[in-house]
Amino acid sequence: MANQYEKYERSPATKKRYGRTWKKIRDTYVASHPLCEVCLKHGRYVVAEEVHHKKSLAEGGAHAWNNLIALCKACHARIHAQRGDRWRQKITRKNGLSE
Repeated sequence: MANQYEKYERSPATKKRYGRTWKKIRDTYVASHPLCEVCLKHGRYVVAEEVHHKKSLAEGGAHAWNNLIALCKACHARIHAQRGDRWRQKITRKNGLSE
C-alpha cells in the first residue's frame, strides 16, 4: 500500500513549493471559498476539497489569491485530465524519458 501511495509523491523540487506556507494559504483560501467555484457557477453546492492554481507554479504561477480556485475533487481531477499534465509525466517516466 505504501509503495502505491509513494508513486504519486511530488518531486523534491516541487515539494519545496508546497510547504508550510502553501498549507496556510490553502487553508485560508478554502475557509473563504468553502464551495467548489466551478460547481457553484452551475448552480450546484459542492464542498471544496482542493485548491488549484489556475496557472501552475511550474509555468510561472504564484500562490496569489487571483491565481487560485477552490474545487471539489471531481472538478480538480477533470481539469488535470483535460490538461493531461499528471498522466503525461507518468507515461514519459514509464517510457524511460525524463520531463
